[in-house]
Amino acid sequence: MPPTPTVVLVHGAFADTAIWFGVVAELHSYGIPVVAPPNPLRGLAADAARIASLAAQIDGPVVLVGHAYGGAVITVAGTADNVVALVYVAAHVPQEGESLGELQGRFPAAGPAGGLRRWSYPVPGGGAGVEVTLGVETFAAVFATDVSAPVAEVLASCQPPLALAAVEEKATAAAWRTKPSWALVAGADRVIAPDAERFGAARAGATVVEIDGASHAVTLSQPTAVARLIRDAVHAVS
Repeated sequence: MPPTPTVVLVHGAFADTAIWFGVVAELHSYGIPVVAPPNPLRGLAADAARIASLAAQIDGPVVLVGHAYGGAVITVAGTADNVVALVYVAAHVPQEGESLGELQGRFPAAGPAGGLRRWSYPVPGGGAGVEVTLGVETFAAVFATDVSAPVAEVLASCQPPLALAAVEEKATAAAWRTKPSWALVAGADRVIAPDAERFGAARAGATVVEIDGASHAVTLSQPTAVARLIRDAVHAVS
């Protein structure tokens, strides 16, 4: 029998690999191999190159799974030869030549514009770049409305910043044009508008599951449902 594809889980902005803990446990219970690397959140091309390089070094087929901004990353990284499927979880699904800023402008989210905090960071050659996090005081109401208050508080304190360059950069490829895709729409997402998730999934021809009332943190609040969709994708391409 062909090898079971390895699932590579790519987190998005305002969260780190902890966003996948429950999903990883569920996938392990199915006997599916999983890797959940950190996403640098520095820029779409650079982040996609990092994930594509990692995927290419895995023996056998790979299913890429992206949450939020991670969806844009897997859209570009998914052109790696051994990537056999894409799974989008409350995610952006851009096409070539499209930026996340353009998608956000077309489908404004209920959240975070007023709740963003700006930071500066040094860039090579001198000068400073701009990165953003969600305000700690608004994190639960924007990102994690269906997660317990103590967990949301920890997530808010641990969130990594997203370089604004990642929002402005245009996708150079759209792997969903040649690779089968699945998508989960979080019906109460306040970071990415549910209509944006539906639009991207439809454009990609994805198999779609929608969870009413699910927040952007659906990977934590609904890990069984997320893992079930990933399992379905793995089984479909095995």
